[in-house]
Amino acid sequence: MGAPRIAVAVVTMGNRPDEVDALLRSVAKQDIAPARIVIVGNGCRLPEFAERLSLPGEVTTLDVEENLGCPGGRNVALARLRDFGDVDVVVELDDDGLLVDADVLRRVQELFAADERLGIVGFRIADESGETQQRHVPRVGASDPMRGGYVTGFLGGGHAFRMTMLAETGDWPAEFFFAHEETDLAWRAADRGWRILYAPELLLQHPKTSPARHAIYYRVNARNRVWLVRRRLPLPLIPVHLGVWTALTLLRIRSASGLRAWFGGFVEGLREPAGERRPMRWRTVWRLTRLGRPPVI
Repeated sequence: MGAPRIAVAVVTMGNRPDEVDALLRSVAKQDIAPARIVIVGNGCRLPEFAERLSLPGEVTTLDVEENLGCPGGRNVALARLRDFGDVDVVVELDDDGLLVDADVLRRVQELFAADERLGIVGFRIADESGETQQRHVPRVGASDPMRGGYVTGFLGGGHAFRMTMLAETGDWPAEFFFAHEETDLAWRAADRGWRILYAPELLLQHPKTSPARHAIYYRVNARNRVWLVRRRLPLPLIPVHLGVWTALTLLRIRSASGLRAWFGGFVEGLREPAGERRPMRWRTVWRLTRLGRPPVI
């Protein structure tokens, strides 16, 4: 298999201009140049980047009038790359991330060239001090962030997709806006027989954050959790999954306002249409379980 052609996609709301510049400079310093770079302005107008930052490859900027959320904005980039038709793998990076090492794109290229059923590669996320938050390790429990291997999910901040996989699975669930969209896509990929690899040697430096910093986090987190299982799990597993996550929520959320928002989102997830129901096969349930994360946890 020849070396796959790599694209880089970044979605930004225009509120992190310095961070986006730093990220794009780190892309420009890679020891192989991406064939294309696509930057989406999610509800904002973007400046010109290519000449100012001396970016390699073909650079495309796309302005979207409204904020479509992270998955919706990334779908805009994927649609344009699909129109170009000359890219095999897309690397998607958070706009406040940074590629510290210069060989990330080359390593991605080598991983996909070596395994034709590799659909997703997840990067390791670490802050400026090198610490990886436990929620950024795609395994259950206090797992070593430096232990790579096949897993059941990936990190939204830094990852790579094979375009032929997306042609089978479909793109991001844009209606989620944010929260659990990675799991929805990962479960679809696993159900189609694609492998998901966590590669900790691929580092994306990212500031330490909490998802609860978003004002709508608790509501959207609960709504999307319900949508996720309604869309993707066999019927007998839906109450089990939701029961486990309700118990965990009651243990984790300490504020009354947070709990009210969470249960409001839970009810919204039950009442509102969840989108197309395409439950995973039982053999996929078993495969995810063997990989260490049954889809009820």
